[in-house]
Amino acid sequence: AYNIHVNGVLHCRVRYSQLLGLHEQLRKEYGANVVPAFPPKKIFTLTPAEVEQRREQLEKYMQAVRQDPMLGGSETFNSFLRKAQQETQQIPTEEVVLEVLLSNGQKVKVTILTSDQTEDVLEAVASKLDLPDDLVGYFSLFLVRETKDGAFSFVRKLQEFELPYVSVTSLHNPEFRIILRKSYWDSSYDDDVMEHRVGLNLLYAQTVSDIEHGWILVNKEQHRQLKSLQEKVSKKEVGEGTMLPCVTDFPEKGCHVVVSAGNNELNFQVRLPSEQIKEGSFKVTRMRCWRVTSSVPMSNGPSGSSPGKSEVKLELAFEYLMSKDRLQWVTITSPQAIMLSICLQSMVDELMVKKSGGSIRKMFRRRVNGALRRSDSQQAVKSPPLLDSPDASREPMAKLSSKLTSVSLRGISHSSSANDVGANDFHGNYAFEGIGDEDL
Repeated sequence: AYNIHVNGVLHCRVRYSQLLGLHEQLRKEYGANVVPAFPPKKIFTLTPAEVEQRREQLEKYMQAVRQDPMLGGSETFNSFLRKAQQETQQIPTEEVVLEVLLSNGQKVKVTILTSDQTEDVLEAVASKLDLPDDLVGYFSLFLVRETKDGAFSFVRKLQEFELPYVSVTSLHNPEFRIILRKSYWDSSYDDDVMEHRVGLNLLYAQTVSDIEHGWILVNKEQHRQLKSLQEKVSKKEVGEGTMLPCVTDFPEKGCHVVVSAGNNELNFQVRLPSEQIKEGSFKVTRMRCWRVTSSVPMSNGPSGSSPGKSEVKLELAFEYLMSKDRLQWVTITSPQAIMLSICLQSMVDELMVKKSGGSIRKMFRRRVNGALRRSDSQQAVKSPPLLDSPDASREPMAKLSSKLTSVSLRGISHSSSANDVGANDFHGNYAFEGIGDEDL
């Protein structure tokens, strides 16, 4: 069997024949010209080299399908992964009570089936909270990990191809929880949510929690306004959420930084080697493109050392318009690099929807069977599964895993960066805007 991982965590195990069956079903539904080529069958037993070649071909196939807006958002593909996840984890379909956290620490218990997908669980939580249907699309379920002091770090946003109960249960660690948080990045949408009492309460609780954890910096007056509820929270403060501490090469190499994503920008709180703290923001509209890479260091230890203990290094790099005619690469090294990439893509998606005259209210619709489903504009935010070799004894190898979101490159030439990789490894930013020095 091949192991399929999502953001580094085992999602399911599938055999070649199962993947071939998925491929044939996709061809039947969408046509041979739409579905990417599938690794061919072999008559004889595969050699170790052929095993590795097939694994790489299957990995590319799964990534290509996942990144296609039509194929990756199809019920055929997503139901295949959900079924495989449930079978791999050997969790039978039965009624259970799932506990979902709110930002203020409140626990919402919903009765669901273990086979319920993410949208079904989200709808159950929203119903329990009396959140109106037209506001459900503003919120999502996130997998988080609690720390000993009661804070938590984000693992990932739960996707449509997974079963929330199975995802959290299969980790066999009570530190992993599911939390409900807003899923948009443009703070102008706050007004829509705050029109309803439940939406206002959820945003207020999330903002207060983020301030208490030091994720949002506010002055005394803003803090007083929050505590007294005399007026609405400022839009900038509501729109941010913080990742884990990272390391960056800006403004100089080796700087420790806390990165906040929100309000269509990445905010850096940088601790320089001199211990000085500086803060600044990078606007998403000034990011020409970005890429995520993961590398596994080559094993240089004794022959008896375990290659499985090698740590994967994740990096997010974006090319930023520093001045009218100067682009510069900024690199963030963090276990949260994939999450950051997804956040960037979410903000770009929202900007494009807004430019086209759409709204989040229109980005959520009901399927025929009554379950909630994202529109194509939100389905574009992808983090595709990656395949591991079924051959556990194979030698460790350095490799890059890119294209972690489904944005295609448009009108972007090769950069002169010394660390450049191929153009196919970039995520082009459709919301990129050229500006003059006076606007910087």
